Amino acid sequence: MIHTYLGETIQFEIHYKKRTSIGITIDGYGTIAVQAPKGTPNNIVIQLLEEKWDLIQHTLKEIEGRLQGPQKKVYEYGESFLFLGKNYPIQIFQDINITKEHVVFEKDKLHIYVNQSDTAKIKQALKRFYYQQCKVLVEKSASAYQNSFKTKPRSIRISDSKTTWGTCDSKLHLTFNWRLAMAPREVIDYVVVHEMCHMVHLNHDRSFWRLVGKIMPDYKEKEDWLALSSWKMTI
Repeated sequence: MIHTYLGETIQFEIHYKKRTSIGITIDGYGTIAVQAPKGTPNNIVIQLLEEKWDLIQHTLKEIEGRLQGPQKKVYEYGESFLFLGKNYPIQIFQDINITKEHVVFEKDKLHIYVNQSDTAKIKQALKRFYYQQCKVLVEKSASAYQNSFKTKPRSIRISDSKTTWGTCDSKLHLTFNWRLAMAPREVIDYVVVHEMCHMVHLNHDRSFWRLVGKIMPDYKEKEDWLALSSWKMTI
């Protein structure tokens, strides 16, 4: 079926099943499916779609961007980068007296201070900023959730992994990807909890996921955010 609302058109499928409520799902390719109780009138389905319209459009745009892949960044004023789940524009300050390139988050902007305005130095400043922020954020999160565990991590490290958001080894050393500083705080919390649960269960068996769910019942929402947004967590 096709429906147009507020100037936007979407195509969706309706599946009638034995259930008591209407549910809407969007897969990784943007296919919208509505699961409705048998006998549900179409106008009721349309009403729910319109109520969820903003969320549906936002999700579809996220999926479209992910499928297109990361866009090449332009390292000049106005380009934006993620920090704690939101996009902030950068503003570059060049001064030959600056001895170490760095970034300061101030007034809803990422102020980048470099002695020479070239791409390599700007990227290095951003990477250093995210490393530092990630370290502070994950340590704060680990401290906040420590009461849920009998054991403590022996160390917390930040890495440049290309394949994982975090790891926990058999000696209880936790390692986290610096790009996590781009995620919302609650997503960072989830990754930290996930790895701390590996201090108890080193694999991903049922006991592990039960522990994760006990500490963070809505953890799947955080996983979904990472699945949909990881493509844009880049410098």
